[in-house]
Amino acid sequence: MGSWVLQGWREWLVYGLSGWLAVAALWPTAARATHEADHRFTIDGFVCEFDGGPAKKTEVVVKDTRVNIGQTVETDEHGYYKVTLHLHNDNLGDPIVVLAKREEQRVTVQFDPNDLEAERRTRVNFGRGCVQRAPDEVPPWAYYLIGAAGVAVALVIVGRMARNQRRAERGKSHKKQRKS
Repeated sequence: MGSWVLQGWREWLVYGLSGWLAVAALWPTAARATHEADHRFTIDGFVCEFDGGPAKKTEVVVKDTRVNIGQTVETDEHGYYKVTLHLHNDNLGDPIVVLAKREEQRVTVQFDPNDLEAERRTRVNFGRGCVQRAPDEVPPWAYYLIGAAGVAVALVIVGRMARNQRRAERGKSHKKQRKS
């Protein structure tokens, strides 16, 4: 019985890791940008109407006023917009102007110039009431679902291993009875 427990843990570990790797491979990931994280700065947010509803198809202009680069985008059906500017470490502290619905907000480019991996971003919202989670953000309930799925997979694997062990033990006892 002791060797089965050890062998069972090995199988559980192998099957469990394989299951988690499969889940990780199938998990949707954000699209890769055309340049590295240390060369982009993302400004995103929501634009809301006076009643708190999302401002759909609203034009949003984002400009780095020091180097005179920018983009114009439209909000989606949730009032969400996202702009990615090609900025470098020397753009740290640059003033950014964001315009939407005849309203202007100013922010400053802030990030850690030594961190070349983390997403450099800031959020600028207009209006009140429609702020939601961005489309590329993973909702918190997804982590609970993944954890529950992992526990379920582990329970199924352990249950099958136990059932196979009982069958093997029954097969051994039937062979001993036939020999006697």
